[in-house]
Amino acid sequence: MSRVGRGRLWSERGFSLLELLAVLLLLGLGSLIVVPSIHRGLGRREVRQSALELAAVARALRTRAVTENTPQQLIFSPLENSYQVFRGRRVLLSPNIKIAGIEGGEPVGEGMRRFLFFPNGSALGGEVGILGHDGSGYIIRVDGLSGRVVVARGKQP
Repeated sequence: MSRVGRGRLWSERGFSLLELLAVLLLLGLGSLIVVPSIHRGLGRREVRQSALELAAVARALRTRAVTENTPQQLIFSPLENSYQVFRGRRVLLSPNIKIAGIEGGEPVGEGMRRFLFFPNGSALGGEVGILGHDGSGYIIRVDGLSGRVVVARGKQP
């Protein structure tokens, strides 16, 4: 079907090349805005997930210390960008995430620090900061008296 409008014949079957190019241009501009935002969001999510996993490990060690009536330890190595449970496997953080700072605990070697969890529920308290490439970060706090582990947003201790 076709119709006449303003002296020209219009087809109802499709779009002109100019209209298609305009739509493609708008889609391209939209993706230039949206894609970097998605990438930043994924990076922040990775940092948050790492902080939550680290806090879960610390909570599990506290529980284990109380139930097994034996001190447990969590060792951080900022130089290797890793942490490990004594006699356990070492967890390497993603290259996009780094251990930004540690306060508390006790030194146990070249730049390494250890947090102990005791059978009475207490711990060697302190803070561990992890930081993503985009500047987003979290602080994992271990309360010395109660052994409670808390995750907070922040850059570093």
